[in-house]
Amino acid sequence: MIKILVLYYSRHGNVAEMARYVARGVEQVSDCEAVMRTVPSVSTVTEASEDSIPDSGVVYASLDDLKQCHGLALGSPVRFGNMAAPMKYFLETTTELWLSGALAGKTAAVFTSSASLHGGQESTLLSMMLPLFHHGMFMIGLPYTESDLITTTSGGTPYGASHVAGTDNQTPLSDEEKRLCTALGKRLALTASELEKGRGKDRNE
Repeated sequence: MIKILVLYYSRHGNVAEMARYVARGVEQVSDCEAVMRTVPSVSTVTEASEDSIPDSGVVYASLDDLKQCHGLALGSPVRFGNMAAPMKYFLETTTELWLSGALAGKTAAVFTSSASLHGGQESTLLSMMLPLFHHGMFMIGLPYTESDLITTTSGGTPYGASHVAGTDNQTPLSDEEKRLCTALGKRLALTASELEKGRGKDRNE
């Protein structure tokens, strides 16, 4: 099985809902499995501020989850045009994976949610790509063959899936946003699967 890690941080539940649709897209590909993980909040001194095992819901990610996956979907809410501190903190603990090249050659995609339509979604998606490029990952986005990118009046970018949650963070995902999240997960899984098949062929030659 091709394992796709859907790793996210969600404060109000919107990014978590997006992650579920990304995972649905992953599992539309026959040989792929979505593995859902999240990260703990951090304190004002940028240390993890929660127990290592959450009381309920999705478990926290470990470096082994990253080592074992064949692809990564990374999600975070917008924080002043950047990813949220808990996700950045987690990524900054991955130095040993960078040193060993453990993520090099794996596929990755990103998704985000903001309160307003022009709340920094695209800069946040780009900020999430930067550490993944440093890890040597292959980044994929959403092509304009996804017609929802043209017609959406809510979220959706070629850099990755996005959602406009409203100033109260209560706006549900639109149909377009759901389809784009699903499409992103499916495209990520298909790409990871094809890459892995190619590597298997190379090993057997």
